[in-house]
Amino acid sequence: MTSKGKSPAVQVIGVKKIPTDQLHPNPHNPRLLFDRQDMHVLRESINRVGILVPLTVYKESSSGNYRILDGQRRWMCATALRLKTVPVNEVAEPSLVANIVTMFQIHRLRKDWELMPTALKLELLMDEIGDKNARRIAELTAVDEAQVVRCKKLLTYDRPYQDMMLHPDPAARVKADFFIELYAVRNDRVVNSFEWYEKDSFTDAMLKKFEAGGLKAVTDFRIVKQHINNAVKAGKLPAISRRLREFVADPKLTPRHLEIASVRTASGARKLVASAEKLFTAIEGIDTEEYYGENAMWAKLEALADLIRRKLRALGRRLEK
Repeated sequence: MTSKGKSPAVQVIGVKKIPTDQLHPNPHNPRLLFDRQDMHVLRESINRVGILVPLTVYKESSSGNYRILDGQRRWMCATALRLKTVPVNEVAEPSLVANIVTMFQIHRLRKDWELMPTALKLELLMDEIGDKNARRIAELTAVDEAQVVRCKKLLTYDRPYQDMMLHPDPAARVKADFFIELYAVRNDRVVNSFEWYEKDSFTDAMLKKFEAGGLKAVTDFRIVKQHINNAVKAGKLPAISRRLREFVADPKLTPRHLEIASVRTASGARKLVASAEKLFTAIEGIDTEEYYGENAMWAKLEALADLIRRKLRALGRRLEK
């Protein structure tokens, strides 16, 4: 049940054949992109054996047109092949919520849609039912909750960036993963506090950098975020602001430019302290009688103790005998 108290289920009327030219795409289909290669394979299959799985359609009361709930790709291929009729399973006209939910549920076991079209339909659904909770939307649509969260991130971008993910040519299309990985840096609280920072300019610069090779993979944004986090922990905000601004200005600069030597040292020290604390606790808990015969372990601990003493002497620390 939705928040408006209506069931999203559709009611079946029956199977029949309908003239191909009487069918129309569903305006609420979450799948907007139909890549040529996939369509070619399906068209060849239909040309050989016909349409084996009936389309799911409903008759729109406002226009009298038959709208496709499931099977738009099959209908597009049938149109290209000039088939006069197609087999359909007609259902009662659904509500807007039932329309979108049904299409998500029909396709949940098939090849994933591109995320941006999915995000746009999830946005329409969330607005219609007045609920943006990722877990509840996932339960309603059968879309994985993690995917719902990813889609919600995409919806924070302005339309020009969304259009880049909707480009009809796969070769020219910017992958949703680029914007999802960028999200953590783009919306970082510290980054947003820098006086020079502006979200869209930063996004445009990252697109240019990705094209120029300054970013080798979308996961490089995780490295950028880590450098920022390390600088914040080390109290180096002016330095990371300056480095990040330079990184933005030059498309060929890589994330390594954001590495600050003193920050790297401080980060390494924190990690070593954490490791030392764990090792200290483990060694402190050793029952010497129980582990008496574990010679390899004792030899390694002796070597570690000797290494620590040498490092401390090199530092000038006096050791008690």
